[in-house]
Amino acid sequence: METDFIVIGGGVAGASAGCELAAHGRVVVLEREDAPGYHTTGRSAALYTENYGNRVIRILTIASKPFFDRQGFLSPRGVLFVGNAAQGASIDRALADGKAFPQTFEEISKADALRLLPILQPDYFTRAIHEPDATDMDVHGIHQAFLKGLRDRGGQLVTATGDAIARPVGSGWEVETRQGTFRAPVVVNAAGAWADVVARAAGVRPIGLVPKRRTAITFDAPAETPVHGWPMGLDIDETFYFKPEAGRVLASPADETPSEPCDAQPDEYDIAVCVDRIEQATTLKVRRITHKWAGLRSFVADKTPVVGEAPEAPGFFWCAGQGGYGIMTSPAMGRAVAAIVTSGDLPEDLAAMGLAAAELAPGRLFGA
Repeated sequence: METDFIVIGGGVAGASAGCELAAHGRVVVLEREDAPGYHTTGRSAALYTENYGNRVIRILTIASKPFFDRQGFLSPRGVLFVGNAAQGASIDRALADGKAFPQTFEEISKADALRLLPILQPDYFTRAIHEPDATDMDVHGIHQAFLKGLRDRGGQLVTATGDAIARPVGSGWEVETRQGTFRAPVVVNAAGAWADVVARAAGVRPIGLVPKRRTAITFDAPAETPVHGWPMGLDIDETFYFKPEAGRVLASPADETPSEPCDAQPDEYDIAVCVDRIEQATTLKVRRITHKWAGLRSFVADKTPVVGEAPEAPGFFWCAGQGGYGIMTSPAMGRAVAAIVTSGDLPEDLAAMGLAAAELAPGRLFGA
């Protein structure tokens, strides 16, 4: 099949890139599984916050909010960061970083923190920061909106492709899959944890992507405890977090265990660590785990996404390394991919916010 753009990966990264590229030509998005979003996208407990990640991440996050607002994908939640006396430097650093961005981010008293999240153990923390504007995200809705946009613009999603093997052919690329062979001048590698695997098979230099396992559980809250209005509780050094989830409590030890690309499964040790941290920090007791799962969050060395053409492989573009920021940056990332592929530069709004294409380009990782 001949097309203009091939996107490898049907998670939120590939779906957003495909949706935006479909405004510029014929697009085929290839998904290795039977359904898109099976791996990281489908296992995310995403929260929208403008006070998370480095400067590049925060710009992409802020630039993504208009899309979420238009579609109604955000709902109120808030975040309460807590720290003990030994974590004072982390609290101060977070407050200083937060001043550079518009979202409300302020230190509050211990008494106010306990009013917001009364199940915290008073002796567990000494200081707290409240971010009232942070919101829950409808991850499924966001992903489906990109896929609908892809289809509405004439693009195509092909599932159950297995491993997509890309190779340069003439002035373009050929991608071989279980569902047939696809040809285009441009390939976008949005394969998530498998992005370096795809690159190696294509003879393209990998970017040093490291998938890291993140574990999560849900458990029943005490019957007499109304949980819906709680903010997310988060240790300032991200050693755990918890938040309401469909009448229960979702919790994670915020683990980042390096992993090979795989169908990630929760480790019993990480689950035990999660339970221990939650029971130390709060009055909650985890008597019955109702669900447990794990997903992979993939990072490069500087924890900044990679978008751009591989220096040694014309027509091979990266859209990878979103780490734990992939959902909340996806609208801006999709637009960035499409703009860089078609014009070599970023959309005007991202450039106006001080972001440069070189900050996303894969060459930065190789000293280029």
